[in-house]
Amino acid sequence: MNSITMRFPQLKEGLRNIKHLFNQYDEDANGTIDHQEMKKCFEKIQIQLSDKDMHSLYRYCDVDGNEGIQYPEFIVLLCLAYLLTTSAVSSIAILGSEQLSYMFNELLDAFLFLDKDGDGKLKRKDMVLSLNDSYHQEKSPGHVTSRRFKEMDMNKNGQVTLKGFLFCIIKWIGIDSDDDIEQ
Repeated sequence: MNSITMRFPQLKEGLRNIKHLFNQYDEDANGTIDHQEMKKCFEKIQIQLSDKDMHSLYRYCDVDGNEGIQYPEFIVLLCLAYLLTTSAVSSIAILGSEQLSYMFNELLDAFLFLDKDGDGKLKRKDMVLSLNDSYHQEKSPGHVTSRRFKEMDMNKNGQVTLKGFLFCIIKWIGIDSDDDIEQ
């Protein structure tokens, strides 16, 4: 786990860059990105998805169901769009930051590191195995691993999706605090 948390400062800087992008496309400054604002953002950064896929992604990332993508949801939305589009590399380049590409790749690598069976869902057993067997010098106490897993298991079904993982990493990095959001 230390090898992941040691990357938090670099990830935090990348998340701040996304905050600037979020503010740029939150045209009405209401703290959320609506469908039209998201569409303009995706056009500008050249993420090409069908309207149907864009709508599905929007609904999937709108966790609280308030018909608006808030900043943490926007991070998850961009990361998933990065995965879904073939033009993701050029999209990040258009954003003017290789740091964002690095950040998305690091987040995805961390998820894949924990997903031992490669099925796209983390299970507690896989997470314990990853955190304790891969790096013996970094063994994570069982109660810490259990607590972290429960935080990520958004559906309480014993499996953690990439979405749940990303929301927790964002929270653990601390980017949703008022000080970081205002910067």
